[in-house]
Amino acid sequence: MSLTISIDAMGGDHGPKVVIPAAISAFRKYPDVTFILVGNKEVLYPLLEQQGLQDEERLVIHHASQSVAMDESPASALRGKKDSSMRVAINLVKQGVASACVSAGNTGALMATARFVLKTLPGIERPAIVSALPTVKGHTYVLDLGANIDSSAEHLVQFAIMGSVLAELVDGKVNPTVGLLNIGEEEIKGNERVKEAARLLRETDLNYAGFVEGDGLYRGEVDVLVCDGFVGNIALKASEGVIHMIRHFLRESFGRNIFTKFAALIASPVLKHFASELDPRAYNGANFIGLQGIVIKSHGGTDAIGFENAIKIAILEAEHDIPSKISKHLESLLEDGQVA
Repeated sequence: MSLTISIDAMGGDHGPKVVIPAAISAFRKYPDVTFILVGNKEVLYPLLEQQGLQDEERLVIHHASQSVAMDESPASALRGKKDSSMRVAINLVKQGVASACVSAGNTGALMATARFVLKTLPGIERPAIVSALPTVKGHTYVLDLGANIDSSAEHLVQFAIMGSVLAELVDGKVNPTVGLLNIGEEEIKGNERVKEAARLLRETDLNYAGFVEGDGLYRGEVDVLVCDGFVGNIALKASEGVIHMIRHFLRESFGRNIFTKFAALIASPVLKHFASELDPRAYNGANFIGLQGIVIKSHGGTDAIGFENAIKIAILEAEHDIPSKISKHLESLLEDGQVA
């Protein structure tokens, strides 16, 4: 299956210095995929030329005269940057030229632009940010991770539907389990919005498993965990902070004296495995799910390895045609009267 991925080559904290090496690596690993590098051709062409790839048919430059700053307001980017690398990369998806878009740019601007250009799927009121987070059983899809600060019970049900379809198609999960992130597992716990979402989920054909507390995420209690963007983003950032703290204490403990350094040498295979399991680059790449097109958001500060993983996710979701599958599933639920 031949695919085309458009890449915002100017976005992120590091721009082309990270994006181009990642795109070149992906270009070499995926012989059936074409990559369109969107950005300033005067900046991008020399970087390809250095690698002797300036004439490759599967690695092409699409010029864009503008770029979106990481601290730029979404409104400014949407109204004043119509020829930004971000906007053009998304336009290529809208036009059917590309199957998916990847950007490490400003999250707010990317979401606003993607929603304006691509629109949401029929039956979906708000797109959500979803990503796979590591657990002791593999990973769990969590959404929303920050797109919607305040979500209704109906929105949470829509998130659950989208996450369930994603887990089924990408991971091959049969009837994936879905949980609601809450302050307790008991039915009496939580605010009225979460309780109402639970009631609505029990009326769908989703495999709803009930409430899940925060620590249940990392035990892998469910395949899909749903929450609003306010809660999800705090949970995500807190998790990243804990990982950094653990790494700090490990380095400090093993570097304390000659004996602990020797112990670190002996334990190095275990430590390397531990580091790889919790390497955020391996999970970099969040889907703006619910749009009529695939847009993958890379962490703005990631390196080439992390950005390449975001490209990998874009390819995987394009292969499965996630938006159309979500739309079909939602249509069936609407016909059955399981969702409003």
